[in-house]
Amino acid sequence: MNFKKLPLSEVVLFEPTKFSDDRGFFMETFKAHLFNEIVGSETIFIQENHSFSAQRGTVRGLHYQSPPHGQGKLVRCTRGSIIDVAVDVRQGSSTYGQHVRVELNAYNAHQLWVPAGYLHGFATLEPDTEVLYKVTDYYSPECDGNVLWNDPELNIDWGITESKAVLSAKDAVAPTFDSFQSPFK
Repeated sequence: MNFKKLPLSEVVLFEPTKFSDDRGFFMETFKAHLFNEIVGSETIFIQENHSFSAQRGTVRGLHYQSPPHGQGKLVRCTRGSIIDVAVDVRQGSSTYGQHVRVELNAYNAHQLWVPAGYLHGFATLEPDTEVLYKVTDYYSPECDGNVLWNDPELNIDWGITESKAVLSAKDAVAPTFDSFQSPFK
């Protein structure tokens, strides 16, 4: 497995090695000791989530879980393709408000590590897209929050036309980034 440290500290792109033959392929998608060595901490995943989006242009995000239930996420796309985004919202960080975006798809099998302290979201580039992600804490409704996905201050290229974005009611009315008060110290 290869990995790339990205411009935002702590966000890492993992690139599993596929072993292919005429039957298909095999790959190891996660090794705890290697993951913990690369991210520099003892991370324990306690839940795995599976998301299906029927339409191209479905946007899920930008979401976060505030302390004490902040979630780190290891995200991979198992069917279709997505633009996956992490935005640094750690107070005092030199990269506060900056983001990274990567394409994750079923073909490259890459995975993005998004630690707690970052907003996270993705947009589907194909219909019938499935995303799996491991998380480090359980969902807590009182710690749930979001920021407007297409906020001009963040200037994120989602790879889709804004007018064709498919949003949840919650994401459609999310607060703007300038009104966001980060709970991450």
